[in-house]
Amino acid sequence: MQEQEEQMIRLILIDDHQLFREGVKRILDMEKNFEVVAEGDDGDEVVSLVEENDPDVVLMDVNMPGTNGVEATRDLIEKYPDVKVLILSIHDDESYVTHVLKTGAAGYLLKEMDADALIEAVKVVGRGGAYIHPKVTHNLIKEYRRLAYGDADVEAQAAEIGYKEVEYRKPLHILTRRECEVLQLMTDGYSNRMIGESLYISEKTVKNHVSNILQKMNVNDRTQAVVESIKKGWVKVR
Repeated sequence: MQEQEEQMIRLILIDDHQLFREGVKRILDMEKNFEVVAEGDDGDEVVSLVEENDPDVVLMDVNMPGTNGVEATRDLIEKYPDVKVLILSIHDDESYVTHVLKTGAAGYLLKEMDADALIEAVKVVGRGGAYIHPKVTHNLIKEYRRLAYGDADVEAQAAEIGYKEVEYRKPLHILTRRECEVLQLMTDGYSNRMIGESLYISEKTVKNHVSNILQKMNVNDRTQAVVESIKKGWVKVR
């Protein structure tokens, strides 16, 4: 794990708002293993910038003049399937997110993210994983359950067809009680900072708990951990 984290990640940043782009670049430049090799303000530039700079990850705004981020991502993935695209957006609607992810993007990050979420997202996507903003993950899961069981009460539906989802089982055979609490809050869409505030622990401690959860569950990222824990009935979707 440590070896993967130390690998240099080459980045291209595409966003038409210069102030936002400069703020993101400043955060990325603080990480010794990140290198922003090019910037652009239009989706039309993406393919040529990738050809010239050979990045690992492209951070792409969705709403841009000319070719928008969705179209640019689709075109880019067709020509360079190994390039990982991390979408930056203000939209958290699950149908919109699903539409964007179908283009082949490896991650979806809301622009309301804090610096730690941005850094974590780049690291996860750069290592070949998938990253979806915790708030978006929560919305997607709720929509999935609605589609699976209909608009009626999920627990009532589950009981009717014989599922045991109403009997949530804490995974204490592999996780500590504190890790179970953290896992539930991850499912609720909390960021690391919000989890820390809720449990009265430091953000660094939260990061350690999340890392332990991923390792014990043998998954690559938070999204996989949440999805797997829901399938196993370890958490509630509230």
